[in-house]
Amino acid sequence: MPTPSDPRDTIAYRLTEILRRLNEGEALDPHALVEEFGVNLRTIQRDLNQRFAFLDLVKKDGRYTIDRSRLGTLTLHDVQRFASLAGLQGLHPRLSTGFLRDILDTRLQSALLIRGHNYEDLHNKESEFNQLKQAAQQHRVVSFEYRKPDSTAAKLVDDIRPYKLVNQDGIWYLAATDAGKPKSYAVSRIERLLVLADTFTPDPAVLQQIANEDSVWLKTQKTEVVLKVARPAASYFQQRKLISGQNIEKKLEDGGLIVSGIIAHPNQILPIVRQWIPHIRVISPEGLQDELENQLKDYLGIALPN
Repeated sequence: MPTPSDPRDTIAYRLTEILRRLNEGEALDPHALVEEFGVNLRTIQRDLNQRFAFLDLVKKDGRYTIDRSRLGTLTLHDVQRFASLAGLQGLHPRLSTGFLRDILDTRLQSALLIRGHNYEDLHNKESEFNQLKQAAQQHRVVSFEYRKPDSTAAKLVDDIRPYKLVNQDGIWYLAATDAGKPKSYAVSRIERLLVLADTFTPDPAVLQQIANEDSVWLKTQKTEVVLKVARPAASYFQQRKLISGQNIEKKLEDGGLIVSGIIAHPNQILPIVRQWIPHIRVISPEGLQDELENQLKDYLGIALPN
């Protein structure tokens, strides 16, 4: 029986394993699952009847199986993703059974891309979200007003070609092209959305770029960033990739690391560096460490030298 330190990891493991077996055609006995995972019967029944309600499970002779029409349709990545989503239903009511069933529908696989397991509250943008989802499915051109974080006025964005709705670390973005250039827009900042009758043919190269990206910065020009990570933070960078394109270049004698990554914008790396101060410094590109320090001085009200 798994014993991770984080209870959410226990749920994720259990749901992933249950969904994997259902996907492989097993008929699951709730009582056997109780013994295996060390939880009570009510928990297992909630897993099968509520968390996995979007699967329309078939119950026969006390055992649960997946509908034949969906048997074996999920990849390992799908299994992990849906198990994570199902486990978050209680924490995020917007992850309704209908929403999960929509994601499971193969017609929507082309419109949604999910990375990470946390979700922002979009209750006031639900209409825009659904319209964008449909526009991406039907390859319909859209226009809208977009309000950037540092601007008080919204700007009209016209003739946008929507490709996918991407959930990156809990935030929903529209991955699209503007005049042929890949761009991303936070759904929460989209206003006055208009779905036009005009259609477009998706560019396979853009679809491939979106699929390959591990961030929402859809720029073709990338910059290598090199960080020096001190020992107190080193283990975290060894356990998981914390920056885009992360690679451990060298292990230092003092227990620290030299870590490289690929970024398309300074805002892709600076928040992470700030999070690990004082255990991390930017070695390159030149000037980025100075930019970070100037931001911190400005925040602290420290006068900069002329």
